[in-house]
Amino acid sequence: MNHQKITRLVITALFAALTCVATSIIKLPTVGTNGYVNIGDMVVLLCAWLIGGAYGGLAAGIGSALADLLGGYGSYAPGTFVIKFLMAVVAFALLKGFEKIKLYESVGYILSGIVAELLMVAGYFVYESLFLGYGLAAVASIGSNFVQGATCLVLGVAVIFILEQAKIVKLIKEYV
Repeated sequence: MNHQKITRLVITALFAALTCVATSIIKLPTVGTNGYVNIGDMVVLLCAWLIGGAYGGLAAGIGSALADLLGGYGSYAPGTFVIKFLMAVVAFALLKGFEKIKLYESVGYILSGIVAELLMVAGYFVYESLFLGYGLAAVASIGSNFVQGATCLVLGVAVIFILEQAKIVKLIKEYV
């Protein structure tokens, strides 16, 4: 295995761990859903924007699913893995598409993040209603998922700009 692949795997593992910690460290319980709001999606977006592609998706999915498993939400882990993986892959693909049409980078971050967070809200509604058997009761989690998505979008955009100013984005992208 060459140096670049090892570096990419290490960065992916680091971001999976960061995603798990960010998801687990701040948990605000939601009323009536037995769930919680967290800041893990901020790191999911960073996985998309900094690592990208399948590696970013794996970091986001593995870290988020691991947080579910460690936090006692094992029934959510498979859905979380798929949802967070797709969030990161879609946000990355959109960001790359926006770069090709020369859209100002900050707009690309915001638009790709909005789509990713809407995917999260829809994904959990589908997973809870169909796969966990909650039916229309899954509607109860939509509001808190929107709050989480909006909060993490704002935090993610703020952090990516800070990382860009500190030249960390350029450094990470040299290795992935």
